[in-house]
Amino acid sequence: MARNNVDAWIPEEYDSEVVTRVNQNSAVEALAKRKVMGSETLEVPRMGAVSVDVIPKGTDYTDGEPTNDVVTLRTRKFGKTFTIAEEDLDDTLADVIAGYQNEWAVSYARKLDNAAIACTGTENGTTVPFTSLYKAAGSGQKLVTAGAVTYDKLSEAFGIYEGGDYANDADTIVMAHPVFKSAFRGIKGTDGHPIFVEGLAGTPATLFDVPVQFSYGLKTSATATDAPSGNALLVVGNRQFLTLGVRSGPESMIGEEFRSDEKILKVRARRGFAVMRPEAFGILEVTAGA
Repeated sequence: MARNNVDAWIPEEYDSEVVTRVNQNSAVEALAKRKVMGSETLEVPRMGAVSVDVIPKGTDYTDGEPTNDVVTLRTRKFGKTFTIAEEDLDDTLADVIAGYQNEWAVSYARKLDNAAIACTGTENGTTVPFTSLYKAAGSGQKLVTAGAVTYDKLSEAFGIYEGGDYANDADTIVMAHPVFKSAFRGIKGTDGHPIFVEGLAGTPATLFDVPVQFSYGLKTSATATDAPSGNALLVVGNRQFLTLGVRSGPESMIGEEFRSDEKILKVRARRGFAVMRPEAFGILEVTAGA
């Protein structure tokens, strides 16, 4: 029977190429509010809205009675193994391993975004890791169009978010599938200026002056996938109400199969995700191509 000899898990440094690729390709990793998870589950308090009174002189204050509850983050493991012949590693170990790690990072980023934002299925912990934003949002949060993406449609999607109780300019973000880019480039505002400005030299792209993060995971699918083929989504909302639980990773380890002279690279990230307030978002869904 083959015997595995493995080293400990090695976490990626914050500025590593793997983490950089994850953040470049995942809107959720780049934008969501992060919570460190010290166990497999974490309950995050969620406070309801409160009103404020105007109190005449000498009159008692009244107690606020918000509806408080919790949202539970549950760790899901995203991973893969790669079997590498020892002969293929001669003098190139770092390059080969790094190549696999970087390709994993891109696929992980897309699958995480699809699971967290665009998956239409009911959470089961495996093929549907989380209850996605798309699944959690009510019909009033979604604008569905089969036509071209226009200024009016984009403005209406922004209006769904801006008309709600949780809009906040400082925390407003846009997430969109890259298929929207070609439509954005052809739209100008009433002042004749483009509404979309592509990012340069590390600065984010903007739509209506709001930072926009593109992700190939933002197409609908029944189960989580790194290559979704459903309807393209644009999401505008308050990033504070997307919560990403970080249990560990991205991290990797290398094991050795003594009988076959092969090395096994294992790469993983353990994450939880929850939408704290689905009503803090507006979704534009394009059913016939952007």
